[in-house]
Amino acid sequence: MDISTRQDTLTVGEAAERVGLTTYTLRWYEQEGLVAPVGRDSAGRRRYTTGDVDWLFLLTRLRRTGMPVRDMRRYAELARQGDSTLGARRALFEAHRARVLARMAELGEDLRVLDHKIDAYRRAEGRCEGS
Repeated sequence: MDISTRQDTLTVGEAAERVGLTTYTLRWYEQEGLVAPVGRDSAGRRRYTTGDVDWLFLLTRLRRTGMPVRDMRRYAELARQGDSTLGARRALFEAHRARVLARMAELGEDLRVLDHKIDAYRRAEGRCEGS
């Protein structure tokens, strides 16, 4: 796809900065099939649309929440197939949501242990200062 206007599109560097990725990672996402082929200007340079950037934001959130790349790739494949895959996409997100909630519970337990140790060290420091 040739994007003839530069308005409302971003270079690879601008898109990467906007979503918080390196240009290398952004290109890797494209190579891995996570991003549909991006439009190009008349000189053949990638130009990212608002829709492309929105998609990248979603991918970065999925990755940040620990979704495996294989699941992200599956989601991208399903999304490209259209509305006939809505149920499969929802199921994929529901399964990932359950994993995120379980991880949040684990992190809550871990945080309680850290808080306990911090409190113990504060009490110990207070005893040492009082000596």
